[in-house]
This record gives sequence, structure tokens and C-alpha cells, in this order.
Amino acid sequence: MSKKSEKKTELPGEVESLESLLKKIPAKDQREAWRILYGDMPDELPLTPRAEKLAAHGNFDIAAYKFNANPEQLRKPRVVRIGVIQMQVTGSTSAPVAEQYQAIVDRHVQMIHAAGEMGVNVLCLQEAWTMPFAFCTREKEPWLEFAEPVDGPSTQLLARLARRYNMVIVSPILERDETHGGTIHNTAVVIGNNGNVIGSHRKVHIPRVGDFNESTYYMEGDTGHPVFVTQFGNVGINICYGRHHPLNWMMFGINGAEIVFNPSATVGALSEPLWPIEARCASIANNYFSASINRIGTETFPNAFTSGDGKQAHHDFGHFYGSSYVTAPNGGRTPGLSRVRDGVLVSEVDLNHCRQVRDKWGFQMTQRLAEYAADLTAAAKPGFKPQQIVDPSI
Repeated sequence: MSKKSEKKTELPGEVESLESLLKKIPAKDQREAWRILYGDMPDELPLTPRAEKLAAHGNFDIAAYKFNANPEQLRKPRVVRIGVIQMQVTGSTSAPVAEQYQAIVDRHVQMIHAAGEMGVNVLCLQEAWTMPFAFCTREKEPWLEFAEPVDGPSTQLLARLARRYNMVIVSPILERDETHGGTIHNTAVVIGNNGNVIGSHRKVHIPRVGDFNESTYYMEGDTGHPVFVTQFGNVGINICYGRHHPLNWMMFGINGAEIVFNPSATVGALSEPLWPIEARCASIANNYFSASINRIGTETFPNAFTSGDGKQAHHDFGHFYGSSYVTAPNGGRTPGLSRVRDGVLVSEVDLNHCRQVRDKWGFQMTQRLAEYAADLTAAAKPGFKPQQIVDPSI
């Protein structure tokens, strides 16, 4: 389970985690409660002394688990370690941009070292990890100064760490596409374990709900649903709001994903009841590993903003609740990281597990893509009429 340093920085008024609440029920009932909620749970994985020391010194949590797959006669195990990082932005959003950026980078580097010491092969950071989540403000200045090209400073930094630890790193950034007029995108850069940029993917679905005013900054992505074939498996990235769209998850599966990351930034008042469900449903429906990452804490901005809901203007848009977790192709999942503390989550998996679950359930074999395609094509055209059969007696 999660290992914590002695010094804690928990947030007042916030529950540590769902798991901390479950531990309050009688011990004899806990195992059954975990089974019902989380399915075929993984085993705990020992932490290396070096990783544990880094977590204690850096005052962040680290947890590690192992999902088991059946041994096969003709295929060797394809064991990889998946890692995710969740982090709170603690610096002042009034500080100079360069100062904010460096503080965030320095904190992430601490935790990347811990992931490296745990032998993580594929690591994903949280959405727009290099900056505060300022899209609630609708202000262009100074927040667009955090934008950078795909091969910008954060990529160069992570490329060095990728080479050092033989690790694929998924880096979600605010991208500035200088080739096309400085256009802004919410983008995940995939850095290979040799330090090369394998490619990038732009966020498909942009929220327009409450304080999530992200369409002020960037447009829907134009990169399709690419799956990046790496030394450690086929990786897709379903950025944040895309998790609410089942077809988004499905397309990564159709394109051969074995691991799909969901780097996110979402607050408790809006989405927390959905959080434990959506990525897990995607793993069940598509029989791949999913890894959901959410930042933590409450980020406060200098100028008040409104939500267009008649409520008073405010300087923050709520608590990012963390709770990052990994789900296996059969729906079994890890406990979540804390709702209130920085953390690294490591999951050892056998990618052969994906096909084993597909063979058992037959979801891909029994899906009707041609029928769906015909119906969706019709639904996208003007003049579409839903296929409804009306009771003639009404």
C-alpha cells in the first residue's frame, strides 16, 4: 500500500482517500468490500530502499502493485512497469512565469527519480504538468507564456531522464505550434526510452462546463487516436475530458492500445463520483490497461473569475482530488493514490493479460463495427431521424 514520509502536508477539510474510509469498517469485512469495489486486486510490490528514501526525503507518497496474468505455453511474459505521478502546484500564481515553471519542474524531477529507481518503463505525468491549471481564468496573460513547442524545454529535460532510466515518458504540455501561426493545443508528447520524440497527440474533446473554459485557449485536436508503439508496449493517451466519451476510449483500443493513460485535472465538486468508474469501464470494454492521473490541491489565481452560473466571483475552482489509479483489462484495479498528497504509483503488469481477457470475454470478436459505422454515419448527416418505433396506440 501507499508509503508515506513522516512529515505530512495534508489539506484541512479534505478526506485522505476513499481507501482510508474503507479501513474504518470491521477488518473481517474489508476483504469483501475491496473485492466488490475493486475486483481482482493486484498484489503489493516491494519498494526499493532508494525509492523509499527519495519519497521520504521529498515528502511524497509512493505505492507499488503487481497485476498477475496466467503463464502461456507459446508466448513469453511481457512484463512492464507503468508509472504515474500526481502533484500539487504550491507556488504563488502571482510569481514570475519562469519561477513558477522551475518550481513545478524541480518537484516533478524528484518524483521521476523515484519512478526510475522503481524500474518504471512507461511513465505519464498529469495534464498540463508544467503550469498551474489556469484555464479557469479565461485570461491569456501570462498563462500562454507556459506554452512551448513539442521539442521545447520540458521535452529536452525529460529526454535526458528517459535515457537515464530507459523509460518512455508521456509529457502532457500546453503546445504552441509555431508552424501554424502559434496555434495552441493541449498535447501529450511521447518521449522514447532513447530520448527521442516518438510523436505527439492533441486533446480530442474540449470541456465547456463550469470553470473549465478551455475552449478559450485551444481547439479540438486534429491528430486522430494514435497509438504509439514503444519498446514497452502500445500506448494511447486519452487526455482529460476525453474520458467522458466512450468512443474515444474505443478508438484507442481499435488502434491496438495495450496501455491508455488519462492525464487529467478535475475537481471534486464536479466529477469525483465519475472518476473511479470511467477509466475502469474503458479497461473492461476494451481489455487494455488504463492509468488515470489527476493533480491535487487548490490553485488560487490573482484575479477573480466567474462560472456564468450566477454565483459570486472566486479565485479558485475547487480541490483537485488526486486519487490516481491503474486498472487491468479485466477491471481489477489498484487502490488510488491520496486525495491530498503528491504521489507516485507504480504497477507491474504483463501485457499478455490483454489478449487473455479478450479471449475470455470475446468483446472485440462480437462487436459490430460495420453496423455502428453505418448508424453513426447516418447520425452525423443533416436530416437524420432517430430509429424509433412508436407505439401506434399512443
